[in-house]
Amino acid sequence: MIASILTLSRPDCKILKITDPYSIHRVIYSLFPKPEDKNRDFLFADKGGNFNERRILILSKRSPLQPEHGIIESKEIPESFLSWDLYGFEIRLNPVKREKTGGKILPIRGRENLLEWFCSKSESWGFTTGRESLQIQSSGIQTFEKQDGLVTQNMATFIGRLKVSDRPRFIKSFEEGIGRGKSFGFGLLEILPLREQLNT
Repeated sequence: MIASILTLSRPDCKILKITDPYSIHRVIYSLFPKPEDKNRDFLFADKGGNFNERRILILSKRSPLQPEHGIIESKEIPESFLSWDLYGFEIRLNPVKREKTGGKILPIRGRENLLEWFCSKSESWGFTTGRESLQIQSSGIQTFEKQDGLVTQNMATFIGRLKVSDRPRFIKSFEEGIGRGKSFGFGLLEILPLREQLNT
């Protein structure tokens, strides 16, 4: 896997017409021309920035193209990086659930509901996390226009510590992303190995 940072200056953002999540989606997808008969093999997370620049984190199975605008820096992630048991993490997710009757997709809102949802799902992602170590940095909705109309997505950024419980699932979650909306900047699991004890 390859980790990259795309840095866009204020003039770059103006030239590329960065105005909403869909415009970021367009820029990132331009760096990864789709091979025939293959699905998306990259994730990204808009990390924002300041008045002068914007930074976008990218995780991919192949190297991105060099952009016409902006600067991209990439490095290979060693296999040993995914062999730790404990990690600090941050992830921006699209928290939703499917209605039992009718199958409608419903957003999950409210701090307690979001925490409960995350903890209940984490085992399926290959790790556990103690609720006492889990924080919600921000939550709300994002909207943008696509060709077929207005898109509205529920969003929440979770920060905490995790303990790997199923290594293959954990690696799959890291490499392929978690949840819905990955095409629009959700699901990239940012992790940092930890040495301290984690109570879960």
